[in-house]
Amino acid sequence: MLVIRYTMGNQFTPFFIMSEAALDQHDFTLDNLKALVANDMQRVNQVITDNLASHVVLINQLSQHIILSGGKRLRPILVLLTAKSCDYQGEDDALLAAVIEFIHTATLLHDDVVDDSDMRRGQETASHIWGNEAAVLVGDYLYSRAFQMMVRAKSMRIMSLLSDATNTIAQGEVLQLLNVNDPDTSEEKYHEVIYGKTACLFEAATQIGAILGNSDAETEAAMASFGRHLGTAFQLVDDALDYSADSEELGKNVGDDLAEGKPTLPLIYAMQKASSEQSELIRSAIKQGGLDHIEEITAIIQETGALDYTFQQAQSEAEKAKAAINFLPESEYRQALMFLADYAVERRF
Repeated sequence: MLVIRYTMGNQFTPFFIMSEAALDQHDFTLDNLKALVANDMQRVNQVITDNLASHVVLINQLSQHIILSGGKRLRPILVLLTAKSCDYQGEDDALLAAVIEFIHTATLLHDDVVDDSDMRRGQETASHIWGNEAAVLVGDYLYSRAFQMMVRAKSMRIMSLLSDATNTIAQGEVLQLLNVNDPDTSEEKYHEVIYGKTACLFEAATQIGAILGNSDAETEAAMASFGRHLGTAFQLVDDALDYSADSEELGKNVGDDLAEGKPTLPLIYAMQKASSEQSELIRSAIKQGGLDHIEEITAIIQETGALDYTFQQAQSEAEKAKAAINFLPESEYRQALMFLADYAVERRF
């Protein structure tokens, strides 16, 4: 394994751990990915624009603010790539990719209210601009619109999958709320939360692609596994970046998780490895929330190797994701999926 580090100001910060073999995969880049899905993403964006329309002006303003704010669109891209990998030739991939994005956006609106966040993707949150009430209600609108749209795909299998996923997301958010300000949260509970809040929708996106392609049960399960492990890797990296990036790169305030009293993996691991005095400082910060001791806690996280540990976990998930789709025949779509698994760990925001 090769330890890669990047410098942030004068601080030498652990970033990710990646295999030598993965670093040799130079035949696919982010530009390749963007070019590969460009035409299909135009179709997705058109579906999004068409279905955002409402006679209620506030719904248009608020939903466009967050959906058109420059997110990565990873989840819809996964629907497109997996459908193409499974030889799907129809048009419903764009429709269902938009459904996935609407569900994701609804969760973001609700998350920002629950977390009292004032910044996302480098700009003010909808709840900060229009208020919590409007953000919650427009989130509900996007959920209901997503279900209206998925009916048009005329697949009970996909409707069942997405309704189950939406329910799991809601449960994950409630579980995360129960863990807030609880320094005794275990790694097991933490992983249960990140499956619900993140990996579950990735899993649904990639499974939908396989269903659209009329894949056999083995292929469908493999695609779902790819999405689940990929989503877990993304969330692990997000949680590590909360203590190792800057707010401009991250698109939100650094230390937000600590400020909200969320016991993410860097904090959980640091408490296990730190001295009793250091561990008590972190426990107190989680219980109380806030950033009064952010510099000391960040130093403890660095000192205990908590970031390295979290990135190692993310790398392991990325490798599991790639292993799940090793059976796919070589194609540019397979390359893109493999690239996304590496990108999940390499990215800095």
